[in-house]
Amino acid sequence: QVQLVESGGCLVQAGGSLRLSCAASGSIFIINTMGWYRQAPGQQRELVAIISTGGSTNYADSVKGRFTLSRDNAKNTVFLQMNSLKPEDTAVYYCNAAVITIEHSYLEVWGQGTLVTVSS
Repeated sequence: QVQLVESGGCLVQAGGSLRLSCAASGSIFIINTMGWYRQAPGQQRELVAIISTGGSTNYADSVKGRFTLSRDNAKNTVFLQMNSLKPEDTAVYYCNAAVITIEHSYLEVWGQGTLVTVSS
C-alpha cells in the first residue's frame, strides 16, 4: 500500500505564489515519476508537470515559465512552486506517482487533491 499526502492549496490573489507539496509513503521500492495534475470545474483532469527519478521535467504549456517542479528522492516528496498565478489556474490539484513496490508490483497512485483558488 502506498499513500500520497498533499498540502499547500489555498486561496491566493492573482499574481501571487503558492507551493504545493506531496509526500509518498508506504511499501515503496522506487518511485519512477511523480507529478501534478489539475481539474477545474467542468473540465477534464490535465497534466500540470511531471518529474522523473533523474530530475527530468515536463510541463504543460500553460504553466511553463511560471511553475517549477522539484523532487527530493530521499524523502519521496515533490514540490510544485507556482508563481504568477492566474485565475485560470484555479482547480483541484492532484499528486500522482508511478511506484514500484517492495513486493515488485507496479502501482499508479493518486492523492486526495488540494484546492487552489486564484482570485482576480
